[in-house]
Amino acid sequence: MDAHRRRGAAGPRGPRPGRSRATTMSTTFELDPARPDAWSEGIVAAAGALESGGLVVLPTETVYGIACRPDLSEATGRLFAAKQRPGTLNLPILAATTDAAWLVGERSREALALAERFWPGPLTLVLQRTERSRPWQLGELADSVGVRVPSHAIATALLERTGPLAMTSANLSGQPPRSDRTLLEATFVDTVAVILVLPAGAPPPTGASSTVVDLTSFAARLLREGPIGRDRLAEALPSHGHLITGEPPTA
Repeated sequence: MDAHRRRGAAGPRGPRPGRSRATTMSTTFELDPARPDAWSEGIVAAAGALESGGLVVLPTETVYGIACRPDLSEATGRLFAAKQRPGTLNLPILAATTDAAWLVGERSREALALAERFWPGPLTLVLQRTERSRPWQLGELADSVGVRVPSHAIATALLERTGPLAMTSANLSGQPPRSDRTLLEATFVDTVAVILVLPAGAPPPTGASSTVVDLTSFAARLLREGPIGRDRLAEALPSHGHLITGEPPTA
């Protein structure tokens, strides 16, 4: 098939809702947040690609992310390569629900308090790994894992079908997150199996990376202040717990 041929074209308006064009290796699906009834084809294709170890790009409320199965070392290796991401930067995990997140990262009093206040939403908690997640090849830090429950309906729909996914911002490491459809396709056409994009006019991701709090030591450490600020975090911690500043992660 011609790399630029539109599949299911519908006259001058382009492809029918839910499906866009196929590229050399990846297929792009346009999912309208206002039409969840039309998501099925894209969600099923993305879930199938992930199941077989492929990579998927999808929207979240913060940025577009690139995802894979966390329990397949070849899949996480493929994600590191596609992002040109060093192994020193561990891959975070996104889960559909708080209960699913606790299967990946250990609950603590602080984690429960922050999750109750800010999940689903733009907060990543760095937690001790559980027995389930300990074997996952997510980077050099083998004892901890970043976990988030997103609030974006498309991300949730996919996560409900697949279970938790390793996911990081859809960009090359050190570069700004990609939010433009053309840039996403150009960047990942040779490395990603399925790209889920929002249509023109739909509310885009905010572009602000999630707040990151490390709860693996004696005091909560704010690694990156994003949409959720220090004062709100400190207020939500038990007994207005102490929040120190740590070294921020990079994309």
